[in-house]
Amino acid sequence: MSINTKQPVSMPDAFVILFFVMVLAAIASHLIPAGSFDIIEVAAETDSAVKTKSRIDPGSFQFDRDGDYGVPLFAEGGGIGFFNYAFEGLVSGSKWGSAIGVVAFIMLTGGAFGIIMKTGAIHNGILALIDKTKRLDFLFIPIMFLLFSLGGAIFGMGEEAIAFCIVLLPLMLALGYDAITTVLVTYIATQIGFATSWMNPFNVAIAQGIADIPLMSGTGFRIGMWLVFTLFGVIFTMRYAAKIKQQPELSLSYHTDQRLRSEQQQQASSSYTSLDSIILLVFFAGLGWIIWGVTVRQYYIPEIASQFFTIGLVIALVAVLGKRFRVNDAADGFKQGAAELLPAALIVGMAKGIVLMLGGDNPETPSVLNTLLYYSGQALGDLPAYLSAWLMLVIQSVFNFFVASGSGQAALTMPLIAPLADLVGLSRQIAVLAFQLGDGLTNCIIPTSAALIGCLGVVRVDWTVWLKFAWKLQLWLFALATGFMLLAVAIGYQ
Repeated sequence: MSINTKQPVSMPDAFVILFFVMVLAAIASHLIPAGSFDIIEVAAETDSAVKTKSRIDPGSFQFDRDGDYGVPLFAEGGGIGFFNYAFEGLVSGSKWGSAIGVVAFIMLTGGAFGIIMKTGAIHNGILALIDKTKRLDFLFIPIMFLLFSLGGAIFGMGEEAIAFCIVLLPLMLALGYDAITTVLVTYIATQIGFATSWMNPFNVAIAQGIADIPLMSGTGFRIGMWLVFTLFGVIFTMRYAAKIKQQPELSLSYHTDQRLRSEQQQQASSSYTSLDSIILLVFFAGLGWIIWGVTVRQYYIPEIASQFFTIGLVIALVAVLGKRFRVNDAADGFKQGAAELLPAALIVGMAKGIVLMLGGDNPETPSVLNTLLYYSGQALGDLPAYLSAWLMLVIQSVFNFFVASGSGQAALTMPLIAPLADLVGLSRQIAVLAFQLGDGLTNCIIPTSAALIGCLGVVRVDWTVWLKFAWKLQLWLFALATGFMLLAVAIGYQ
């Protein structure tokens, strides 16, 4: 007599989920007519002169009845077809962003860190550090979370968290935490800061400029909001980390973490040596160079990727001269590091294909996204103020799935949402608040966020595993966001 044992239900792979989203996007392209907006030039006064800015004309929406924008099964001549989405998504964009720029960034950074990790210096240094600071490790998580949240709030830190995930993962594992804690302390902290910022030039400043309200206005309310969200994030992360440290097997990334711990032990040398000190000095000098470049020279994806590649090369040279390994070992480390991040790079590109299948995010080009945005905005017209404010938050959260760029989403949605706020008796400051909360907080979970997928890739956590963990966190963040939206309406936030 055979006994049938039930297999545990597992989440579908991220590639499977993306495929079915592609199917829905393709169907939507046939059912929903494409539309577009006109762009107008608006005078904007500066300290020295009057310049013009390009804005969407909210009243100019029109359907494109002459074209057939339904996505074909297969497109020729570089067109967008259902079976073309993987290639077209991967090669879309530019070196400055998603998808091709982020894909190259992930691969090069992963390869560079493959070399660095193969030297064993980071693991040896971590063990030496832990041995000397055993009683202070409880301060590590709150301090790191606060710093990364400030990074998100002040200069829009996002993709940069990918590199720090790689740096901090070995330390987190050595301290008894897991890969998920690493993502919480780095990427989630940056997005909480990003979403509640009072000065971020990439979302708040752009949205306020489009909404024609003073830049950096409403600072007091936003600083209070940042403090509340950051405190919540610190408490949530510390409670989770304490639980995992006590019972590591409760972690959804437990098996992967154990494999990484084993690899670190194999790569580590017997003890901390002067060569480890030299390698770590080069490494931290390189991190200082990157931080200087980001904050002083406004370095972004092309420069940061090249900086990490340079750091990897210099450390490889030091390790070879110090007889830690041979030249071919450095090449093997680079290939292994890049190979481990290949799935994350592919997801970034394929997720971009969703936007392409819906016609892209250019307001002047007929697309399904433009039509969805127009009708979403019109639905707010006759609703009570509190409900309208909350629905603004919902609309911005949904649109962030398709347009994960903060500045891109601001340019696409704010010209419509800001005038609608006037119609329902809300201040435009509240419309900006809905945008930044909806844009930033959903970055914590959407698979179309290149930064999130990059961070998950470098810590070896599949997006579906992350979803299983993060949905409760996302609900808490949305509840907090809802509370602040309603509070803003109650106090007449200006």
